[in-house]
Amino acid sequence: MKLTLGERIGSSINSIFLGLFAIAAMLPFIHVAAQSLSSHHAIVSGMVTLWPVEFSFDAYREVLNENAFWRAFQISVLRTVAGTGVSILLICLLAYPLSRSYIKGRSAILFLIVFTMLFQGGMIPKYLVVKATGLLDTFWAYIIPNAIGAFSVIILKNFFQSVPQELEESARIDGASNVGILFRIMIPLSMPAIATLCLWSAVGNWNAFFDAVLYVTNRHLHPLQVYLRELIMFNQSNMNTNGPSSLDNSLLALESLKAAALMASTIPILILYPFLQKHFVKGIMIGSVKG
Repeated sequence: MKLTLGERIGSSINSIFLGLFAIAAMLPFIHVAAQSLSSHHAIVSGMVTLWPVEFSFDAYREVLNENAFWRAFQISVLRTVAGTGVSILLICLLAYPLSRSYIKGRSAILFLIVFTMLFQGGMIPKYLVVKATGLLDTFWAYIIPNAIGAFSVIILKNFFQSVPQELEESARIDGASNVGILFRIMIPLSMPAIATLCLWSAVGNWNAFFDAVLYVTNRHLHPLQVYLRELIMFNQSNMNTNGPSSLDNSLLALESLKAAALMASTIPILILYPFLQKHFVKGIMIGSVKG
Protein backbone atom coordinates (compact mmCIF):
# COMPACT_ATOMS: atom_id res chain seq x y z
CA MET A 1 0.00 0.00 0.00
CA LYS A 2 1.40 3.38 -1.04
CA LEU A 3 1.75 6.10 1.54
CA THR A 4 0.32 9.55 0.94
CA LEU A 5 2.54 12.62 0.87
CA GLY A 6 1.43 13.61 4.36
CA GLU A 7 2.17 10.14 5.72
CA ARG A 8 5.63 10.13 4.15
CA ILE A 9 6.38 13.57 5.60
CA GLY A 10 5.14 12.45 9.01
CA SER A 11 7.26 9.30 8.84
CA SER A 12 10.34 11.36 7.91
CA ILE A 13 9.74 13.79 10.78
CA ASN A 14 9.38 10.90 13.22
CA SER A 15 12.59 9.33 11.96
CA ILE A 16 14.47 12.62 12.34
CA PHE A 17 13.04 13.16 15.82
CA LEU A 18 13.99 9.65 16.94
CA GLY A 19 17.47 10.08 15.46
CA LEU A 20 18.00 13.35 17.32
CA PHE A 21 16.69 11.80 20.52
CA ALA A 22 19.10 8.85 20.13
CA ILE A 23 22.02 11.25 19.59
CA ALA A 24 21.02 13.30 22.66
CA ALA A 25 20.83 10.11 24.74
CA MET A 26 24.33 9.12 23.59
CA LEU A 27 25.96 12.46 24.42
CA PRO A 28 26.62 11.74 28.14
CA PHE A 29 28.14 8.36 27.25
CA ILE A 30 30.36 9.93 24.59
CA HIS A 31 31.42 12.65 27.04
CA VAL A 32 32.44 10.11 29.69
CA ALA A 33 34.28 8.05 27.05
CA ALA A 34 36.16 11.18 25.96
CA GLN A 35 37.10 11.96 29.57
CA SER A 36 38.41 8.44 30.11
CA LEU A 37 40.82 8.91 27.18
CA SER A 38 41.95 12.44 28.08
CA SER A 39 44.68 13.71 30.35
CA HIS A 40 43.91 14.70 33.92
CA HIS A 41 44.76 18.35 33.29
CA ALA A 42 42.47 18.61 30.25
CA ILE A 43 39.50 17.23 32.21
CA VAL A 44 39.89 19.54 35.20
CA SER A 45 40.45 22.52 32.88
CA GLY A 46 37.10 21.86 31.21
CA MET A 47 38.64 21.29 27.79
CA VAL A 48 36.99 17.90 27.20
CA THR A 49 33.54 17.80 25.61
CA LEU A 50 32.85 15.06 23.04
CA TRP A 51 36.39 14.34 21.89
CA PRO A 52 39.48 13.31 23.89
CA VAL A 53 42.02 16.04 24.59
CA GLU A 54 45.67 15.06 25.08
CA PHE A 55 44.81 11.45 24.23
CA SER A 56 46.00 8.98 26.89
CA PHE A 57 45.31 5.44 28.16
CA ASP A 58 46.81 6.21 31.58
CA ALA A 59 43.45 6.12 33.36
CA TYR A 60 42.61 2.66 31.99
CA ARG A 61 46.07 1.36 32.93
CA GLU A 62 45.65 2.65 36.48
CA VAL A 63 42.16 1.18 36.80
CA LEU A 64 43.10 -2.20 35.36
CA ASN A 65 46.14 -2.41 37.65
CA GLU A 66 44.01 -1.78 40.73
CA ASN A 67 43.34 -4.96 42.73
CA ALA A 68 40.23 -3.45 44.35
CA PHE A 69 38.71 -2.85 40.91
CA TRP A 70 39.22 -6.45 39.78
CA ARG A 71 37.90 -7.82 43.07
CA ALA A 72 34.76 -5.70 42.77
CA PHE A 73 34.45 -6.60 39.08
CA GLN A 74 34.59 -10.32 39.89
CA ILE A 75 31.92 -9.92 42.56
CA SER A 76 29.66 -8.08 40.10
CA VAL A 77 30.14 -10.72 37.41
CA LEU A 78 29.49 -13.53 39.89
CA ARG A 79 26.45 -11.74 41.25
CA THR A 80 25.06 -11.11 37.78
CA VAL A 81 25.52 -14.71 36.64
CA ALA A 82 24.34 -16.37 39.85
CA GLY A 83 21.55 -13.87 40.48
CA THR A 84 20.18 -14.18 36.96
CA GLY A 85 20.38 -17.98 36.98
CA VAL A 86 18.68 -18.38 40.36
CA SER A 87 16.05 -15.77 39.50
CA ILE A 88 15.08 -17.33 36.17
CA LEU A 89 14.94 -20.82 37.66
CA LEU A 90 12.67 -19.79 40.54
CA ILE A 91 10.47 -17.65 38.30
CA CYS A 92 9.98 -20.56 35.89
CA LEU A 93 9.10 -22.92 38.75
CA LEU A 94 6.52 -20.43 40.04
CA ALA A 95 5.10 -19.18 36.73
CA TYR A 96 4.41 -22.63 35.26
CA PRO A 97 1.87 -23.86 37.86
CA LEU A 98 0.27 -20.41 37.91
CA SER A 99 -0.32 -20.71 34.17
CA ARG A 100 -2.24 -23.99 34.47
CA SER A 101 -5.98 -23.52 35.02
CA TYR A 102 -6.37 -26.91 36.75
CA ILE A 103 -4.11 -25.92 39.67
CA LYS A 104 -6.27 -25.18 42.71
CA GLY A 105 -5.59 -21.98 44.63
CA ARG A 106 -3.57 -20.36 41.86
CA SER A 107 -5.82 -17.27 41.85
CA ALA A 108 -5.13 -16.63 45.53
CA ILE A 109 -1.38 -17.05 45.02
CA LEU A 110 -1.46 -14.75 42.01
CA PHE A 111 -3.37 -12.15 44.04
CA LEU A 112 -0.66 -12.22 46.72
CA ILE A 113 2.04 -11.81 44.07
CA VAL A 114 0.27 -8.81 42.52
CA PHE A 115 -0.30 -7.40 46.01
CA THR A 116 3.47 -7.20 46.55
CA MET A 117 3.72 -4.97 43.46
CA LEU A 118 1.48 -2.40 45.15
CA PHE A 119 2.44 -2.72 48.82
CA GLN A 120 5.83 -3.63 50.27
CA GLY A 121 7.10 -4.03 53.79
CA GLY A 122 9.76 -1.35 53.46
CA MET A 123 13.48 -1.16 53.98
CA ILE A 124 13.65 -1.81 57.74
CA PRO A 125 11.42 -4.93 57.78
CA LYS A 126 13.36 -6.30 54.82
CA TYR A 127 16.63 -5.67 56.63
CA LEU A 128 15.32 -7.49 59.70
CA VAL A 129 14.29 -10.46 57.58
CA VAL A 130 17.72 -10.61 55.95
CA LYS A 131 19.34 -10.41 59.37
CA ALA A 132 17.07 -13.09 60.87
CA THR A 133 17.88 -15.49 58.04
CA GLY A 134 21.61 -15.08 58.56
CA LEU A 135 22.31 -13.47 55.18
CA LEU A 136 24.04 -10.35 56.48
CA ASP A 137 27.64 -10.02 55.31
CA THR A 138 27.29 -12.94 52.91
CA PHE A 139 27.24 -13.13 49.12
CA TRP A 140 23.72 -14.63 49.22
CA ALA A 141 22.37 -11.32 50.52
CA TYR A 142 22.65 -10.18 46.89
CA ILE A 143 20.84 -13.20 45.46
CA ILE A 144 18.01 -14.48 47.65
CA PRO A 145 16.10 -11.31 48.73
CA ASN A 146 15.61 -10.19 45.11
CA ALA A 147 15.39 -13.59 43.42
CA ILE A 148 11.73 -13.38 42.33
CA GLY A 149 10.14 -10.31 40.79
CA ALA A 150 6.34 -10.13 40.70
CA PHE A 151 6.20 -8.49 37.29
CA SER A 152 8.58 -11.08 35.83
CA VAL A 153 6.38 -13.88 37.16
CA ILE A 154 3.32 -12.35 35.47
CA ILE A 155 5.15 -11.89 32.16
CA LEU A 156 6.34 -15.50 32.09
CA LYS A 157 3.00 -16.87 33.32
CA ASN A 158 1.21 -15.16 30.45
CA PHE A 159 3.77 -16.50 28.01
CA PHE A 160 3.34 -20.05 29.33
CA GLN A 161 -0.41 -19.67 28.83
CA SER A 162 0.17 -18.94 25.14
CA VAL A 163 1.71 -22.39 24.63
CA PRO A 164 -0.97 -24.77 23.23
CA GLN A 165 -2.24 -27.17 25.87
CA GLU A 166 -2.24 -29.95 23.28
CA LEU A 167 1.54 -30.10 23.56
CA GLU A 168 1.30 -30.66 27.29
CA GLU A 169 -1.39 -33.32 26.86
CA SER A 170 0.68 -35.16 24.25
CA ALA A 171 3.69 -35.10 26.56
CA ARG A 172 1.63 -36.52 29.43
CA ILE A 173 0.43 -39.35 27.20
CA ASP A 174 4.09 -40.14 26.51
CA GLY A 175 4.70 -40.30 30.26
CA ALA A 176 6.34 -36.91 30.82
CA SER A 177 6.22 -35.46 34.33
CA ASN A 178 5.47 -31.84 35.23
CA VAL A 179 9.19 -31.12 35.55
CA GLY A 180 9.86 -32.74 32.19
CA ILE A 181 7.11 -30.72 30.51
CA LEU A 182 8.48 -27.52 32.01
CA PHE A 183 12.10 -28.03 30.98
CA ARG A 184 11.56 -29.85 27.68
CA ILE A 185 8.53 -28.02 26.28
CA MET A 186 7.60 -24.84 28.10
CA ILE A 187 11.03 -23.29 28.59
CA PRO A 188 12.35 -23.99 25.05
CA LEU A 189 9.18 -22.50 23.54
CA SER A 190 9.35 -19.47 25.86
CA MET A 191 12.92 -18.41 25.15
CA PRO A 192 11.92 -14.91 23.90
CA ALA A 193 10.28 -14.15 27.25
CA ILE A 194 13.06 -15.81 29.23
CA ALA A 195 15.69 -13.85 27.29
CA THR A 196 13.83 -10.66 28.17
CA LEU A 197 13.75 -11.58 31.85
CA CYS A 198 17.44 -12.52 31.71
CA LEU A 199 18.24 -9.07 30.37
CA TRP A 200 16.20 -7.35 33.08
CA SER A 201 17.74 -9.46 35.83
CA ALA A 202 21.30 -9.11 34.54
CA VAL A 203 21.07 -5.32 34.23
CA GLY A 204 19.43 -5.05 37.65
CA ASN A 205 22.07 -7.20 39.35
CA TRP A 206 24.93 -5.45 37.58
CA ASN A 207 23.74 -1.95 38.49
CA ALA A 208 22.58 -2.68 42.05
CA PHE A 209 24.57 -1.16 44.90
CA PHE A 210 22.13 -0.18 47.67
CA ASP A 211 21.68 -3.72 48.99
CA ALA A 212 25.47 -4.05 49.16
CA VAL A 213 25.68 -0.90 51.25
CA LEU A 214 22.77 -2.03 53.42
CA TYR A 215 23.55 -5.71 53.99
CA VAL A 216 27.31 -6.17 53.47
CA THR A 217 30.12 -4.50 55.42
CA ASN A 218 32.89 -6.79 54.19
CA ARG A 219 34.74 -4.76 51.55
CA HIS A 220 35.91 -7.94 49.82
CA LEU A 221 32.26 -8.66 48.93
CA HIS A 222 31.45 -5.22 47.58
CA PRO A 223 30.43 -5.16 43.89
CA LEU A 224 31.72 -2.81 41.23
CA GLN A 225 29.00 -0.20 41.74
CA VAL A 226 30.03 0.27 45.39
CA TYR A 227 33.64 0.65 44.24
CA LEU A 228 32.56 3.43 41.86
CA ARG A 229 30.47 5.07 44.58
CA GLU A 230 33.42 5.12 46.98
CA LEU A 231 35.67 6.51 44.25
CA ILE A 232 33.26 9.39 43.61
CA MET A 233 32.68 10.05 47.32
CA PHE A 234 36.45 10.10 47.95
CA ASN A 235 36.88 12.72 45.23
CA GLN A 236 34.06 14.89 46.61
CA SER A 237 35.34 14.70 50.19
CA ASN A 238 38.83 15.74 49.11
CA MET A 239 37.48 18.67 47.11
CA ASN A 240 35.38 19.83 50.06
CA THR A 241 38.39 19.55 52.38
CA ASN A 242 41.18 20.98 50.24
CA GLY A 243 39.31 23.13 47.75
CA PRO A 244 39.73 23.04 43.98
CA SER A 245 42.88 25.20 44.05
CA SER A 246 44.86 22.74 46.18
CA LEU A 247 44.19 19.53 44.28
CA ASP A 248 47.32 17.40 43.94
CA ASN A 249 48.20 15.06 41.08
CA SER A 250 46.58 12.02 42.68
CA LEU A 251 43.30 13.87 43.09
CA LEU A 252 43.45 15.21 39.56
CA ALA A 253 43.83 11.65 38.38
CA LEU A 254 40.54 10.72 39.99
CA GLU A 255 38.59 12.59 37.31
CA SER A 256 39.91 10.39 34.52
CA LEU A 257 39.92 7.33 36.79
CA LYS A 258 36.21 7.78 37.46
CA ALA A 259 35.47 8.03 33.77
CA ALA A 260 37.58 4.96 32.97
CA ALA A 261 35.97 2.95 35.77
CA LEU A 262 32.50 4.00 34.59
CA MET A 263 33.31 2.88 31.06
CA ALA A 264 34.68 -0.43 32.32
CA SER A 265 31.48 -1.04 34.28
CA THR A 266 29.22 -0.15 31.32
CA ILE A 267 30.91 -2.06 28.49
CA PRO A 268 29.99 -5.61 29.71
CA ILE A 269 26.25 -4.83 29.59
CA LEU A 270 26.63 -3.16 26.20
CA ILE A 271 28.28 -6.32 24.92
CA LEU A 272 25.52 -8.54 26.36
CA TYR A 273 22.56 -6.56 25.05
CA PRO A 274 22.91 -7.23 21.27
CA PHE A 275 22.71 -11.00 21.86
CA LEU A 276 19.35 -10.63 23.61
CA GLN A 277 17.91 -7.69 21.67
CA LYS A 278 16.18 -9.84 19.02
CA HIS A 279 14.17 -11.60 21.74
CA PHE A 280 13.40 -8.47 23.76
CA VAL A 281 10.51 -6.91 21.83
CA LYS A 282 8.84 -10.24 21.04
CA GLY A 283 9.11 -11.40 24.63
CA ILE A 284 7.69 -8.29 26.24
CA MET A 285 4.85 -7.93 23.73
CA ILE A 286 3.60 -11.53 23.79
CA GLY A 287 4.08 -11.90 27.53
CA SER A 288 2.14 -8.74 28.28
CA VAL A 289 -0.91 -9.22 26.07
CA LYS A 290 -1.68 -12.89 26.64
CA GLY A 291 -4.27 -13.18 29.41
